[in-house]
Amino acid sequence: MVRRNFLTALLVFVMGAALSASAQKKPVQKRDKYEFSFELPAYVEQLKTELTYPLAWGNSKVRKFPKWRDMARKKVFECMMTPPKAAANYDMEVLATERREGYTAQKIAFNINAYARVTAYLLVPDGKGPFPAINALHDHGAHLYIGKEKMIRPFGVEKEVLDDADAWVDNLYEGQYVGDFMARNGYVVFSTDAPLWGERGRQEGVDRSKYDIIAGNMMMLGRDLCAFMHYDDITATEFLCSLPMVDGKRVGCLGCSMGGYRAWMLSALSDHIKAGAAICWMVTTDVQMSTADNKKENGGFANCLPGLRQYLDYPHIASMACPKPMLFINGTQDHLFPVRGVKAAFQTMHDTWDSQKAGEKLETEIWDIKHSCGVKVQERMLKFFKKNL
Repeated sequence: MVRRNFLTALLVFVMGAALSASAQKKPVQKRDKYEFSFELPAYVEQLKTELTYPLAWGNSKVRKFPKWRDMARKKVFECMMTPPKAAANYDMEVLATERREGYTAQKIAFNINAYARVTAYLLVPDGKGPFPAINALHDHGAHLYIGKEKMIRPFGVEKEVLDDADAWVDNLYEGQYVGDFMARNGYVVFSTDAPLWGERGRQEGVDRSKYDIIAGNMMMLGRDLCAFMHYDDITATEFLCSLPMVDGKRVGCLGCSMGGYRAWMLSALSDHIKAGAAICWMVTTDVQMSTADNKKENGGFANCLPGLRQYLDYPHIASMACPKPMLFINGTQDHLFPVRGVKAAFQTMHDTWDSQKAGEKLETEIWDIKHSCGVKVQERMLKFFKKNL
C-alpha cells in the first residue's frame, strides 16, 4: 500500500511537471498579416531614406565649427531631456583601500546627483601627483550584475562578485583589467556603475528584460534612462577633475562596447575630456538597422535618445569631439558592427577632422578581432594616451 501510494504520488508529480512545462511552451500566436519583423518595422528601409541628418557638420548651414558644435551639442542635450538635479556637493568618502603593485585602490562613495549616492573605484599611482586621469566606462554585454567591476578588479566584495568579474574580464578583456593596467602605467583611473548596473541595479535582482520596462517608465516621468547615464558620465568626469591627485588638464576616457559608445559621447559632450578611446562601438544607422546585413540594435534603450536620429547620426555626434585626439578601433570579426558601416562612419569623422586641419588627431583602425578589448588593444590605448595626455 505504501509503495502504491508512493508510485501514485510520483506519477502525479511527473504529470504535473509535464503539464507545467507544456503550459510554458505555448505555441507562438501568429497572424497572416503583420507590420514588424526581426524587431524592426517592415518599412525600415523607407524610414532610413528619410533620415537626412540636417544638423550634421557639412549638412548644416552653420559653417563656423565652434558655432556648429555648440548648436549640435544643444540639440543632443535637448534630446536627452531634463537632466537629474545636481547634488549640493560630492561629499566624497573613502570606504576601503587596498595596496596594489605600483598603485593604491580605493572604493569610494560620492553624490553623483541629488537622487543617487554611488560607489566607485579609484586607482591612484604611487609617487607625487597630480597625475593624468582616465574615466573607465564599462560595457553592456547584457550582463548587469557587475559594472565598474568589469574595468577595475573589485576588492572587499562577496566571492560571487569577484568570481563574476574575473570571468567577465577573462572573456572580453583577455584576463587583464584595463583600469588596473592603466594605473600600473601612471594614470589615476576612475570607474563607477551606469544606472541599472552593479550596485545601481534592481532591488529584485538582475533581469535584463526589465531594463526596457524601466526605461519606458522613466520616459513616463519625462526623463530618459540612457540620458541619465550620459549626464552621470559628465558629472563623474567633473568629480574626477576635482580630485587633488588629478591633473584636470589631462583627463581622458576609454571604453569597449557600450563603454566605447559612452566614451565618444562623453568626449563629444564634455570639455573636461581631452582625449578619448572607443573600442568596438561605431557604425552608421543605415547599416546598424539593416535588412541587407540582417542587423538591428540589441542594446535596447541603452543608447536611445528620443528624436536625436532626426538630426544627427552616430559619427556626426562623435565629430563634436573634434579637434580632440580620438582613437577608434573596431574588429573585422565583430558581429555587431559590419565593417562597411564602420568604414562609412570613420570616413564621416575623418572628413570633419580634416576640415578643421586636425586630421592627424583622429586615429581609426580596423583590427582582425572579435567584439573585445584584449591585451594588445589595451596596449594600443596606452600608447595613444601617452602621446595625447
